[in-house]
Amino acid sequence: MSGQDALLATKLHVPRPQPGFVPRPRLVQALSQELARGRVLVCAPAGFGKTSLLADWARSGGRPVAWLSLDAGDNDPARFWRYVIAALDQAQPGIAERLGPLLGPPAPRSFEGLVTALINELAIQPGQDEVLLVLDDYHLVDTDPVHESVAFLLENLPPGLLLVVSGRADPPLPLARLRARGQLAELRAAELRFTTEEAAALLGAVAGPVLADTAVVALTARTEGWAAGLQLAGLSLRGRADAAGFVAAFSGSHRFVLDYLADEVLDGQPGPVRAFLLETSVLERLSGELCDAVTGRPGSQAMLHHIERAGLFLVPLDEVRGWWRYHHLFADLLRARLEQEQPGRVQELHRAAAAWSDEHDLGDDAVRHALAAGDAAWAARLVERYVDALLRRSEGVTLRRWLSTLPAEMLRARPRLCLAQGFNAVVSGQVEAIEPLLDDAERAFTAAGRQPPEARVGPAGGVLANIPAGIAFLRAELARLRGDAARAVDWDRQARAQLGESDFFLRTLVRANLAAADWLRGQLGQAERGLAEALAERRAAGEGYLATRVCHDLGQVQRAQGNLDAALATYRQALDIAGEVSSQPPHLGMAHVGLAEVLYERDELAAALDHATRGITLCRQLAFTPPLAAGLAILARIRQAHGDAAAAMAAMGEAGQVELSPQVVALLNPVPSQRARLLLAQGEVTAASQWAKAAGLSPEDEPDYPREPAYLLLARVLLAQDRPGPALTLLQRLLATAVSQGRIGNVIEIQALRALALAARGDRAGASGALAEAVTLACPQGYVRVFADEGAPMRALLTRLSAARNDQRASARDIDPGYLAGLLRACGQAAAAPSSRRAAAALASMAEPLTDREAEVLRLLAAGRSNQRIAHELMVALDTVKKHVTHVLGKLGAANRTEAVARARQLGLIP
Repeated sequence: MSGQDALLATKLHVPRPQPGFVPRPRLVQALSQELARGRVLVCAPAGFGKTSLLADWARSGGRPVAWLSLDAGDNDPARFWRYVIAALDQAQPGIAERLGPLLGPPAPRSFEGLVTALINELAIQPGQDEVLLVLDDYHLVDTDPVHESVAFLLENLPPGLLLVVSGRADPPLPLARLRARGQLAELRAAELRFTTEEAAALLGAVAGPVLADTAVVALTARTEGWAAGLQLAGLSLRGRADAAGFVAAFSGSHRFVLDYLADEVLDGQPGPVRAFLLETSVLERLSGELCDAVTGRPGSQAMLHHIERAGLFLVPLDEVRGWWRYHHLFADLLRARLEQEQPGRVQELHRAAAAWSDEHDLGDDAVRHALAAGDAAWAARLVERYVDALLRRSEGVTLRRWLSTLPAEMLRARPRLCLAQGFNAVVSGQVEAIEPLLDDAERAFTAAGRQPPEARVGPAGGVLANIPAGIAFLRAELARLRGDAARAVDWDRQARAQLGESDFFLRTLVRANLAAADWLRGQLGQAERGLAEALAERRAAGEGYLATRVCHDLGQVQRAQGNLDAALATYRQALDIAGEVSSQPPHLGMAHVGLAEVLYERDELAAALDHATRGITLCRQLAFTPPLAAGLAILARIRQAHGDAAAAMAAMGEAGQVELSPQVVALLNPVPSQRARLLLAQGEVTAASQWAKAAGLSPEDEPDYPREPAYLLLARVLLAQDRPGPALTLLQRLLATAVSQGRIGNVIEIQALRALALAARGDRAGASGALAEAVTLACPQGYVRVFADEGAPMRALLTRLSAARNDQRASARDIDPGYLAGLLRACGQAAAAPSSRRAAAALASMAEPLTDREAEVLRLLAAGRSNQRIAHELMVALDTVKKHVTHVLGKLGAANRTEAVARARQLGLIP
C-alpha cells in the first residue's frame, strides 16, 4: 500500500476505544433516538469526548457506517468530496466507482451536481440499509465551497442517509432553518459533561480504585465534567500516596487545568518517552518509520505501542496500528514545551519530516513541513514537483493554498510556479490574469539563464515539465480566447518547436490548439482534420475529458460547415466515450449541450430541452465554463420558442452570470449577442441597440469570423430599426467571407437575414433569390429555427417563396415542397408567441388604477402564472381585479381587444 493509500485509510477509520474508555449508554441511546431526524450536530470544545462517543455509537448501531476524520487539507472541495465518496464506498460498495468520475479532472466549479448525484445514489431502496455518515472535526473546514455543498446535502438529505457533523464550533450551515423544521438533533457540552458515575468509572480506569466518592465528586465539579481534565487528573494520580491532598489542591479553569496536568504527566515520564513525545509533536500523523526518521532513532513502532498502552493521548488511525495522532490539545502542549525547551530543534525536526514525506510522495505533508522548517525555497521546489499531480486531480484549491503560503517575490521568481498559476487561470476562465503571469514566468526563466536547475522537476511528460513550451502554449491559448488566430498559430508553432520527446501530454494540447486556431481562421476543412486526429489520439490514450473537449470544438466546426449530421455524430461519439465508464462524468455535459443545439436547429424542441437540461446539470460541475454558458443560452432559446418569455430571459440571465471573461471573443462566448437577440425577439429594440453600441459595433466595420455572431446581431438590430441599407452593407461583407471560407452554416443564416433586408428595402426579387439560396442549402441538413426564429417577416417571405414554387418560377422550382411546408408551419407557431405577449402586456397595462395588491394579482395572471403561485393573501383581491378587467376590456382598441379578451377568458377573469 502506498503512502497516499495508507493516509486515506486512516481518515476513513472508525476510532477504536482507547485505554480507559468509559461507555456512555445514556448518550448512545439519546443519539439513536434523535437519529430519526436524520441530521445530528455534535458540538463542544476540545476534550469533551465527541469522537470517542460517536465511534462507540457507530460501532454499536448495527448499520453501515461511513466515517471521515477531517483535517485542514479537506478545505479543498475536490479532496473533501473524494474522501466523502471513499468513506461512503466502504459502507455501500460501488459508490466510488459510479460517482468518482464526477470529481474530474477537471474539478467541477460547483459541487451541487455531484451532491445531487450522491443524493440520488443514496435514496433508499427496498431491502437496503440506511448509511450513517460521520464528518468528524468539521471545525477544521473553513472554505465556502465545502460549506455550501454540505448545506445542500443537509437540505436535501435522501431517506437512505443519516448525517452527523461533529466539531468544536457551530459550522456555517443552515442550522436555524433545520432546527425550526424539527430536522436537527443537537448534542452539546452540557450533555457531554461526565456525570459523577461516569467520572468515577473513568478515574477508576485511569488511576485505579484509589479515590473516595467525595474526591470523585470534587474532581467532577472542578473539571465541570470535562473528559480531558478528568483523564489528565487520573494520570497524575497514578502512584500518589496523598490522593486526597492532590484533589483538595486541584482548581482552576480548563486551560489552567490542562497546562498543570500536562506538566505533571510529562514530568512523570521516563526520559526516552518524554523526549519521543516532544520530538514527534511536530507531526500531525505518526508512523513508526516516520518517527524513526524524525527522531533519528530506531524503535519508534514499539514506542508508539507503549505510549498508546500508557494512555498518553495517542489515537490510532487505522485497524493495524500503523498510523496514530496525538490528541489535539495534548499535541499543542507538547509543541509549546518543545519550543520552550529546544527551540533550535524545531526546524530540524520539520526538515526531517519533510524529507521523509517527500520520499513517500506525501506532497501536502512535505510542503507543510518544509514551510515550518523555515525553508521557503525548498517548499517552492516541492510545490513544483507536485503541482502537475494536483492539476491532474483538479485540486486547484490545494494548489492555491500552497501558493498562498509562499512569498510573492518567490512566486514571481520561479517560472514553473508562474506557469502553474497560468494553467489555473486558463481553467478557471481568468483571462485577464494570464498574461501578467506569463510575463513573470518568462522574466524568471530568462533571469535563470534559460535553464533553471528545477526546470525538469516533476513527472516526465507533465504539463509543467517544459517551461518555454508551456509559456508559448498558454500564450497561444490566450490569443485564441481573444480571437487572434494568427498569433495563436505563431505561439503554438513556437511551443511545438520547443517540445522534446518526453513532452507527450503538452504535444497533444498544442496539436488540438492549432486545429482550434484553424477554426478561428475559417480554415474549416483543415481544422476538422486536425481535431479528428487529436480526438483519435486522446481517445486512444484513455483521456476521456480531453477527448470530449475536442468533440466540443469539432462539433462547432462541423456546424459552421453546415453539416448538422456530422455534428450529431460527433456529439454522440462523445457520449460513447463517456459511456466507456460506468458513471455520468461532468464532461458528458458538453456533448449534451452540443446535441441540444443541433436538435433545436432542427426544431426537435422536446429532445433539445431534454439534452439541454441534462447538459446544464453536468456542466455546472465543470471548471471549463463555455459549455455551461452555451447550454443556458440554448435553454433560453427553447423556452422562447415555447412562448415562455420570462423563463427564457431568466435562463439567459443565468448564462450571463457564468464566469466568462469579457475578453473572450464572440465565437467562443456567444452569450452577450444571444442575450441581445432575445431582447429583440421580445420587442426590446432599444435595449438591444444599446448593447450593440456599448460593444462598439458599427455597420462600417470589417468584421472577421471570430466576431461574426456579434455583427449578425447588429444586422438584426438595424432591421428592427427599419435601416435595411446599412444592414445589407454589413451582411454583404459577412457573406463574402463566409462563402470564401466554405462556412455553409453561416451562409444560410446570413442569406436569410439578407432576404429580410432586401424585402424591407422593397427588392422582392432579390429577397426571393437570397431566401431560395438559403432554403436550398438548408434543406439537406434539416435547418428550421434559422428561419422560424425570425418570426412573421420570415413567414411572409416563405409564403411568397412557396407561391413562386407553385408557379414553377426558376428561383424556387427545385425547393422540396414538404420541407418548405414544414418551415411555414414552424414560422406559424413562432408567430403565435408575440400575440400571446401582446395579450399579456395588454392585461398587465390595466393594473395602473388598482391597489398594489390587486395589481400584483393581475400581473401574475397576465404573465401566465397559475393561481397556486399567488400567495394566499393576494387572492382576496381577485374579485376586484375581475370587475376591473371587465370594465377596461371594453375600452381597448380593436387590435388588442380580441387577444386580450381571449387571454382574460382563458385565465378565468371574465366569463
